[in-house]
Amino acid sequence: MAFADTPTYTVQWLIDRTSTVYSLPLFYDRLNEAINHPRTSVDDIGKIITEDQGLTARLLRLANSPMFGYFGKVDSISKAVTIIGTQQLRDLALAASVMGIFKGIPEELMSMATFWRHSIACGIIARALATWRREANVERFFVAGMLHDIGQLIMATVLGELVRQMIEETQAKELLYFDVELKRVGFDHAEAGGALLKDWKIPANIADPVAFHHRPSRAEQFPLETSLIHIADIICQAFELGQSCERFVPPLDGAAWDRLGMTPHQLGAVMKQAEPQIEETFAILTDAA
Repeated sequence: MAFADTPTYTVQWLIDRTSTVYSLPLFYDRLNEAINHPRTSVDDIGKIITEDQGLTARLLRLANSPMFGYFGKVDSISKAVTIIGTQQLRDLALAASVMGIFKGIPEELMSMATFWRHSIACGIIARALATWRREANVERFFVAGMLHDIGQLIMATVLGELVRQMIEETQAKELLYFDVELKRVGFDHAEAGGALLKDWKIPANIADPVAFHHRPSRAEQFPLETSLIHIADIICQAFELGQSCERFVPPLDGAAWDRLGMTPHQLGAVMKQAEPQIEETFAILTDAA
C-alpha cells in the first residue's frame, strides 16, 4: 500500500551520488590485485603499501599494538605481512584508508571523532569475539565492525538536512534511528553501507555483515560474521563507546546471541581484554601522521 509520503530515494540513487564524491584510493585496487596474483612476493606487497607513508606508519603501529600481542619489534611492512598475513594486512589497510576518505561532514551534524570511536570500538569488540571463537582471519571482523555504520556517512553527505531531521525525530520520540531511516528514506544506513562496499568491490564477508548488522536474521551467506557485528554494535551502544546517529540501544537478536555461543560471564572476560585496545587503536588510526 503506497502512502503520500512514500520516499522516492533508492539505494542505487544514493550510491551513484556518493561514488562521485568518495572512492577508495587507487593503491587499494593495486594492493588487492597484487595479493590475488599467485606470483606476487611479500616485497611486492610491501612496495605498494609503503608508497603511502602515513598508511605505512599506522599499519606498523597497529602491528606493534596490543591488538596483535606480538612480542618482537615489527619494524617493516614486509615483517608485518609475514606476521599478520597478506589478506589480513589488506583488510587493515582498507580500514585505515576509509577513515581518510570521508571529509566535509558538518561537525554539528555528526562528530567524526565520536563516530570513529564508536566504529573502532565495534571493530575491536567484534574481533575479540571472533578471537574467542578461534575464527580464521579475525581482521575481517575488525574491518566489518569498523565500517558497520559507513552508510550513515554517505547519507550525511548526500541527505544532510534529512539526516538532521531524523536525528531530531529519534531523540524527540525515543525511536531507533534505523527505523526512522526506513520510514523516511525507504532503506537504512546498514543497507546503504553494504551497497557502497559492494560497489567498491570489497569482499562479501565484510560487505554483507555491514548490510545486515541491524537484522542479522536476514544474513544468509555470513550469519556468524553478521551476528558478531550486531552484538558488538549493541555493546558499544550500551556502554556509550563513542556515538553514531543512533541514540538508543537496539534490541538484541536472540538467534545472533545463541550463534555466538558465549555466556555473559565469558563476555565480561572478553570485554576486559578488548577495552584497552580500543583507545590505543583509535589513537593510531586517527593520527594524521
